[in-house]
Amino acid sequence: MTIRISIRLKSAAVFLVGLALSGCATYKPSPLPVAPDLQTAAPLTVPAAQLDVPGLKPHLISSQGLDETSVMTLAVLNNPDLKAARLQQNLADAQLFDAGLLPDPQFGAGFATSALNYGGVLSLNEDIRTILTRGVARAAASASQSQVHLSILWQEIQVAEKARELYIQAQSDDRLLAVLTANRSLLAENYNRAHAAMERDDEISTTVAADLSSLSDADATLRQLQIEINMTQHELNALLGLDPSVKLHLIGASRLQPLTQLAVRQAVLALPRRRVDLLALQAGYQSQEENLRRAVLAQFPSFSAGVDLERDPVEGVNAVGPEVSLSLPLFNRNRGQIAIQRATRDQLRQQYQAQLDAAAGQADQVSRAIGIMTAQLRDLDAQLPLLKTTAGQAGLDLRRNNLDAGLYVATQSGLLARQAEEIRLRASIDNARSVLSTLLGMPFDAQ
Repeated sequence: MTIRISIRLKSAAVFLVGLALSGCATYKPSPLPVAPDLQTAAPLTVPAAQLDVPGLKPHLISSQGLDETSVMTLAVLNNPDLKAARLQQNLADAQLFDAGLLPDPQFGAGFATSALNYGGVLSLNEDIRTILTRGVARAAASASQSQVHLSILWQEIQVAEKARELYIQAQSDDRLLAVLTANRSLLAENYNRAHAAMERDDEISTTVAADLSSLSDADATLRQLQIEINMTQHELNALLGLDPSVKLHLIGASRLQPLTQLAVRQAVLALPRRRVDLLALQAGYQSQEENLRRAVLAQFPSFSAGVDLERDPVEGVNAVGPEVSLSLPLFNRNRGQIAIQRATRDQLRQQYQAQLDAAAGQADQVSRAIGIMTAQLRDLDAQLPLLKTTAGQAGLDLRRNNLDAGLYVATQSGLLARQAEEIRLRASIDNARSVLSTLLGMPFDAQ
């Protein structure tokens, strides 16, 4: 009889250990990459199932080139930083899964012997408080999961907005390059003519020097623009996850539309309900509320319950009975954790308020800047027709020998300078509108 009990104790222990090991995970190494993972060709087509980009309707990528929406879509889908950021969702999902798991029971076993008998003890205990606070833990993890999801969505929105800005800049730079190249050609032709006249003693050197200085300034401006174009191209390729050598063909124009002051004010009032980073902070605050509630619950006595199976090795008597352990909240009472969680909640609340205040202030600043630049563009647009007429008349006068070549060049250069200013100003306004729409949490397709 004694031997059978001993065998049962051993068999039960072996069974429980085997059961625990049967569900264990295994380890597999995952080495780091050793080479860049950049595409060497522009992704002109994407499976339709992947075109679900927040704030953008499904948009087919044209084989003729990339328009504004295509650039934004591909940036969200292919951006390397976003690919890494999306893995945070896996971590949040795992944390929610972990919060929902029941605590493992605690098993204990012992073996004793005397001169005549064998004996031992088996115990099985479960932490009851962890089970009671499981719901609060899951609520905190669920809110944290929502915060991670919204934070990733906010990063996607920022990447899409940055892609739109680079698209606007690239399109503007192409138009500006044509204007500055035309101006440089005009000044080079004028300088060559003046230099040839000086060689014939028909022109003074100071005039030629002034023409050369104007040509040098035009060359410097053109080179600076080429540097900016190179920078924009590389930034856009990096945003799309493309190799720097890939040449993108951009088509179309920006579809951004102006927002009225009334629309801006209404959007500012709706910021807590529509701007994703604020929604993420709200989810984080809710998670912290649950963490504080969990800390408050943990101040009460914790206890575990179980059952003991024991055989006395001297008397040879079997005994089975319940076991309960209880912590007495006399000194700690979890006061430290409660203070930490409450202080963290206060910090998150103030952080949210600061973010909301900053969003409203930034939106107002950008909106006013757009108004100023729009008024400036309106004045410039009013001047351009007259400048074009004057430049056209100057060309007629030059062909009729009624106008000095220097005055003709000055008239044409003045027109080209205003056209370049108009291109830059329109790009600045479009970029400011893009920033404003993001600050206000406006859907991309609403623009």
